[in-house]
Amino acid sequence: MSSDLSEIEKHDDSHPELNAHTDALLPDPGMHEHHWRPTDVDPKAEKRAERQVSLFFGLSALCSVLFVVAYFTIEPGYDGDVWAGYGASNLALGSTLGFALLFLGIGVIQWARKLVVDIEHAEDRHPAASSPATREVAIAELKAALNESGMARRPFIRNAMIGSAALLGLPAIVMLKDLGQTNAQITEEQPYPGAGLEHTVWDAGVRVVRDVVGTPIRPGDLEVGDLVNAEPATIFDGSLHGAPLQIAKSKAATILLRMDPNDIDHDVTRNWSVNGIVAYSKICTHVGCPISLNERTTHHLLCPCHQSTFDLADHGKVIFGPAGRHLPQLPLGVDADGFLVALSDYPEPVGVSYWERNTYDIDEIFDDWSKNHAADAEQYGYKEGGQ
Repeated sequence: MSSDLSEIEKHDDSHPELNAHTDALLPDPGMHEHHWRPTDVDPKAEKRAERQVSLFFGLSALCSVLFVVAYFTIEPGYDGDVWAGYGASNLALGSTLGFALLFLGIGVIQWARKLVVDIEHAEDRHPAASSPATREVAIAELKAALNESGMARRPFIRNAMIGSAALLGLPAIVMLKDLGQTNAQITEEQPYPGAGLEHTVWDAGVRVVRDVVGTPIRPGDLEVGDLVNAEPATIFDGSLHGAPLQIAKSKAATILLRMDPNDIDHDVTRNWSVNGIVAYSKICTHVGCPISLNERTTHHLLCPCHQSTFDLADHGKVIFGPAGRHLPQLPLGVDADGFLVALSDYPEPVGVSYWERNTYDIDEIFDDWSKNHAADAEQYGYKEGGQ
């Protein structure tokens, strides 16, 4: 045991005592011999490296241009051009954009490895906080580094790099076309009713029917507190099929709620109701979740996704949660057979906000609706002040 301790003591004595407050804990190992790069000592090697770097930047620019050419000349899709059993468009776009980035990266790396000034230096450790004088020195060194990088002395490869990087923006600009048609284009070009973001298939005289089964609804079918998921009768008349049908159904989804007419707190809500029955879009104005969680005594409608809460007795205004605007209300009337119908389409776009959408005060929306629809709505029992 004593021999083991003596060995430990010998071992400990063989190392210098460490002091956390000393400036240098270990001896300075010194700098190894510096080896100059071929481009540092041979002007021909320097010129050769400059041409190589410029070549990579040029190849990057060429690939960016080829990306744009391939985008417009190669037919995409299931019936498009095929190379070796694969979609030619995907192969061409992926390879040209990938090589554009690769060649640009190789050019920058080769520039740094072969042409940027090669200097080695050692610096002692110092406190983390820098003095003002040190900061001034750092700024001066940054400026010196910019000069040493060769930006000023080598305008050819500098301009080649800037050009290739600038051309990389072309693929990004071209790909914006794949975002699809604008709302105005969809509204104008699509042949089915209610296309685009601004309109649905609801229209004056379209009956309100129960979702799934499609049966029309009379005011007497609902009792105070009843909430019904509804759709326009257009969804069930066979005029729409496929994608247009699904799009129309998703945008036109509506909820009916019957409340005591005396509970209605807003004149617009009262004007667009029938015997206390109100209709609102089922699509939350926050991120588009379907809503149907009703608090019967307060007439508050809760979105299950992020808890946005809307007051159906007061024009669907937001009383809690992240939703930025009220639920759109569908004006209601009654046709000659006693069934609930819409007096018009929704007076404002349903669903979440988008950049072309203007949000107006509910009174402004009602005034605009009155100018365009109130006269025609009288045939369905509409009168200002409620039905």
